[in-house]
Amino acid sequence: MRNGELSPSFRDQSLQMLQNTTASDPLDVFVVGGGVTGAGSAFDAATRGLKVGVVDAKDWASGTSSRSSKLMHGGLRYLEMLDFKLVAEALKERDLLLTHTAPHLVEPVAFVFPFEHRLIDRAFIGSGVLLYDTMATRPGRKRAVPMHRHLSKKALSSHFPGLADDAAVGALEYYDAKVDDARFVMTLVRSAVSYGAAAANHVSVIDYLHDGDQVTGVRARDELTGTEFDIHAKRTILAGGVWTEEQQDLANADAGLKVLASKGVHITVAQDKIKADPGTGIISKTEKSVLFVIPWEGYWVIGTTDTPWNEDVDVPVATENDIDYLLEHANAILADKLTRDDIIGVYSGLRPLLQPVVKEGQASTKVSREHTVMEVEPALAAIAGGKFTTYRVMAEDAVDFVLGDDAKDRRSLTESVPLLGAQGVGAVRRGESGIAEKYGWDTDRVKRLIRRYGTLLEDLLDLVDDDPELGRELEGAERYLRVEAHYAAASEGAVHLSDILERRMRLNYEVRDRGKNAAEAVAAIVAPLLGWDAEKQAAEVADFKAHVDAQIAAESMGHDAEAAALAEESLA
Repeated sequence: MRNGELSPSFRDQSLQMLQNTTASDPLDVFVVGGGVTGAGSAFDAATRGLKVGVVDAKDWASGTSSRSSKLMHGGLRYLEMLDFKLVAEALKERDLLLTHTAPHLVEPVAFVFPFEHRLIDRAFIGSGVLLYDTMATRPGRKRAVPMHRHLSKKALSSHFPGLADDAAVGALEYYDAKVDDARFVMTLVRSAVSYGAAAANHVSVIDYLHDGDQVTGVRARDELTGTEFDIHAKRTILAGGVWTEEQQDLANADAGLKVLASKGVHITVAQDKIKADPGTGIISKTEKSVLFVIPWEGYWVIGTTDTPWNEDVDVPVATENDIDYLLEHANAILADKLTRDDIIGVYSGLRPLLQPVVKEGQASTKVSREHTVMEVEPALAAIAGGKFTTYRVMAEDAVDFVLGDDAKDRRSLTESVPLLGAQGVGAVRRGESGIAEKYGWDTDRVKRLIRRYGTLLEDLLDLVDDDPELGRELEGAERYLRVEAHYAAASEGAVHLSDILERRMRLNYEVRDRGKNAAEAVAAIVAPLLGWDAEKQAAEVADFKAHVDAQIAAESMGHDAEAAALAEESLA
């Protein structure tokens, strides 16, 4: 498929290909779940030359993988736990993404770590970050990010004037990386498709096929049409995140992973609410974990919380208490105090916290601190846990696990194969001034487009060449162009309006109206591409606005159960 395009017609072709599988002509690997681990597993398997299929019950990255802290990092706090192997692995993956496999989607970001005690913190934190940077240094290779540096209180005040005067006696500045998580996952899916994978979002797995004890595929349902069909596969990987236990129960698995959901909430505020050098954030320890204040384009992301979630995993929502917690901890270190009126958007996701559980007998298992791959039924393996940053290692482990001895002859290639849009991105960057001049855009907009699309930006420019109206700003969301909405439906697999506004774009937390003001304009652009008539177009807009209203209403509730009930109403 050219450029891994996730067009409406490709979705139809993928469904046909999946339906055409048989017991005598199955897929080599079928992946259940289109988050970063599932998408990564599909990409890994496809690059090995295997016949691969992947589906998600909703949209790509619609669960945890679009609701993260949006960092690619080594996990500085794991050094306190003396987990050096994990940190080294994550740092290697971070640098690989920055320099080779996804330099268009992953970019360096600086953080200041305030010191409360001049001597003790400078010695303790400084030695930890020195080790962190040293572990990322590889002989003969240029560093992916600069080394850390110590800042005096005066230097800190100049560098980050928005910090409260009594919040620090000095600081340390170090680097990690950030990523648009939802776009990263969608690009992973497209990359898998470019190597021959069949991929279809909004397809639910409703049962598992068996031949005796062995899983031989799944029973699936296209959520757009209600059509049910069988998908046959030699091996199946379950990458279901917080839905893992639900899928294991469907498979009547004798063994499985027990996954507990922990809610992480983030808020966003406008860039001018916190005074700091562009591109520099804050990391501060709290009584529970850490607080990140992360710079993005025109706003800050502040997070996160870490609380048990006992409600429906389909509707993770923030409560008033979650928001108050983040404001309290942010205000403890900021000079200009934030209020609820300063909040642009809120998003919440569920971390899958797991432990292996053998229900009957024994099962082969591979366990690490961060992720686990387990055979839950013959030919069905579940993988859960882990970090976004180490998704590639997790995917390689999952595919190696299901291939067994065959993995020796089909080794993973993903350490060397870049994602779509990465190859040649340097040349595109060198030509950004020419692009800006030709299309009448400022260079900041072009830089942003390159960060979102890499070399695939050429596809969008071709569309604008054919229809200059697509090169205009999007009504209600001027940070975006009309062509970006068009491209989301034509090539990025968007099926519903919310797929575009919440994940192909980030309007649910980038603008104060959460995307409602752009809904009609985007729906009008994509309706012809997705085959919507006037009634369907109006329904998509109404559904999206109702969803936003329910999310906002939930944020005034004090408890998870009340907030989840409101969110569930919007899905009914």
